[in-house]
Amino acid sequence: MKKVICSVFILCGVFVLSQDNVKKDTVEQSKTEEIQEVILKSQRKKQFADKAVYTFDKEALEKARYAKDLLKTLPELQLDPVSNTLKSIKGGTTLFLINGIEATDMQIRSVQPGEVIKVEYYDIPPARWASRADTVINLLTRSSETGYVFGADLTSSLTTGFVNGSAYANYTKGKNDFGLEYSINLRDYSNRIVHSIYDYHLGGEHYRSDEERKDHFGYTYQNLALRYTRQVPDNYAFQAKLNLDILNSFFKGNGQSMFTKDDLSEEHQMLKNGGSDYVTPTLDLYFSKNISKKDELSLNVVANRFTTNTSEFAKEWIISSGQSVFDNDMNLKAKQTGFVGELAYTHDFETGKLSSGYRVSNTSISNDLQNLSGFSEYSVNYLEQYIYSEFAGKIKKFNYRIGAGLINIHNKSAENTFDEWSFVPKLVLGYQLKNNQSIRFTSSYKPKSPWSAALSSNVVQLAPNIVQRGNPFLTAQQTWTNNLIYSFNNKHFDFNANLFYHYTNHTINQFYVMGTALGGYALTYENAQNSKQYGAFLTGSYKPFGNSLLVLKAVISPTSETVRTSNGALIKNDYIGNNFVLSSEYKSFSLEYQINIPVYSLSGAFLVINENQNHVFARYKHKEWTFSTGMYWIGMPSEYKTKSLKESLVNYSRVGQIMNNKSMLVLGLSYDFSKGKKTDLQRKLNNSTAPAATF
Repeated sequence: MKKVICSVFILCGVFVLSQDNVKKDTVEQSKTEEIQEVILKSQRKKQFADKAVYTFDKEALEKARYAKDLLKTLPELQLDPVSNTLKSIKGGTTLFLINGIEATDMQIRSVQPGEVIKVEYYDIPPARWASRADTVINLLTRSSETGYVFGADLTSSLTTGFVNGSAYANYTKGKNDFGLEYSINLRDYSNRIVHSIYDYHLGGEHYRSDEERKDHFGYTYQNLALRYTRQVPDNYAFQAKLNLDILNSFFKGNGQSMFTKDDLSEEHQMLKNGGSDYVTPTLDLYFSKNISKKDELSLNVVANRFTTNTSEFAKEWIISSGQSVFDNDMNLKAKQTGFVGELAYTHDFETGKLSSGYRVSNTSISNDLQNLSGFSEYSVNYLEQYIYSEFAGKIKKFNYRIGAGLINIHNKSAENTFDEWSFVPKLVLGYQLKNNQSIRFTSSYKPKSPWSAALSSNVVQLAPNIVQRGNPFLTAQQTWTNNLIYSFNNKHFDFNANLFYHYTNHTINQFYVMGTALGGYALTYENAQNSKQYGAFLTGSYKPFGNSLLVLKAVISPTSETVRTSNGALIKNDYIGNNFVLSSEYKSFSLEYQINIPVYSLSGAFLVINENQNHVFARYKHKEWTFSTGMYWIGMPSEYKTKSLKESLVNYSRVGQIMNNKSMLVLGLSYDFSKGKKTDLQRKLNNSTAPAATF
């Protein structure tokens, strides 16, 4: 595996280095006013230690409907046609900002292309975002005194329950800005085929459960947001945002299984129904004050309180006799309160910028639970404190960012209390080899708290003699991350080669254990000794004609990963991650094709394959109207595979296929209108409370 990684990296390095004779196509570090003057001439990129800065040419600005279309042209971003949102082709969590404030997809749509000054692409997020996202994209725009924008879009399948819809409106007058957004994602699939096998030995006997099930499942997710912003330039800014998330999900399945115990076989019938729902009102308040020309103080408070209802009813019985094998009736009512507060201070020196802050987040959950173990009431509380400070600067061709912090994780459940302080250092170094080439190194260390489902004491029946439960005694895991990144760009290429090494101590790992209180096996969690992941990320885009007429985006990632379990067993897996996007734009027409080759990666006690892609979609723009169509999962259903490791006590495999979206044809229509300009808040703090707690 090491030879493969090194060979690929060397070959790609030789290839891009051979382009040295190409004229430079980068912009020197300059003030915003200077960037505004050049954006109409050509598209440019400037690479810094922790980010790349992009500006856009006149052709790109004229073709784009809104800022979202500009972001889609970045080499490591692509449009996910299924959710109609932007994401990184490398995977992970992506956070979008507009002038430093966390932005939704519709907020990005509300920004007109001509208002975009530049885009900051952080593949190494600063301290205040590092614990929340793997990639941060900050859209910097002009602001003015008045204007309004509004728009709506709808995309729907012709053959099944698939709908994406949204509407937005913004109005600015003087120093005040009002915004309103609504979105809905509806899925209603009546034909999901699931084939599962459990094979294990228990009490000296061999058991095998071979299940075939057909599911009807779906969900409706809605979001409603209302914003008010008041900004007095060079003085203060205030924003109040009320956000409402609404989710209703369901699943209904029935099927048969062949249950074998040694040489005896019997046919079983099964059913499995359930669902979850919540309404999450969240209040987000932000205030920043310019103390002086070089000093700024910011405060952000986010709070919510809501109830999540989760239910599951599963039953299996012998067909011939009607005798029950198991009955699983689980009902969970979780009353959840979340709070996040952050105070930050920044100071600009002649040699760089100092950023410091303190953030505290607390999630309290009160559970009323009815399951296989009976009825119980218990409460849990997750508290995290984060104190950080970092300095970013430049010395000649060197860019650097040095940061340090302290994180305190205090988790309290009915069975256990965990409290730990961790030192969190971070180092980012960058060196400009040439005007269009750079090399960067980053090293960081940070802990991660177990999630609520992993800590839960809830018990759910999966199959005869098999249950699933959490582990309240889990502790946090700590990850040390190192990256060596080479970047190259010109008119035709934008390329990054990243050699990475990640080491995680006390890895939170899922596995099967024997001898539970209910008999048989339990799928639960442990703190393994450690895990390692190393390899290369080769990403970028190629424009053979130097424009958007034809663009190829690709990521190839040979990776090796290992886990050392608590009992010393070594689990190893190698794979070559990949993703490819081919797109073309000509006048008002655009066409895009996405494909990948799914691969297995480690996920606790299992190897899990990533979702397959084989999508094509096209659009035509006419004034404020955009007409679109596409076909997703061409010639195949979406497929999801899981299989257990050879070291597992239970040999498990699962193949799920959603037949409804095989060669799914969709049609879309959108309308976007703007007049004048709007004021955008230069917000420096962005937080969110914990997601709804389910099992």
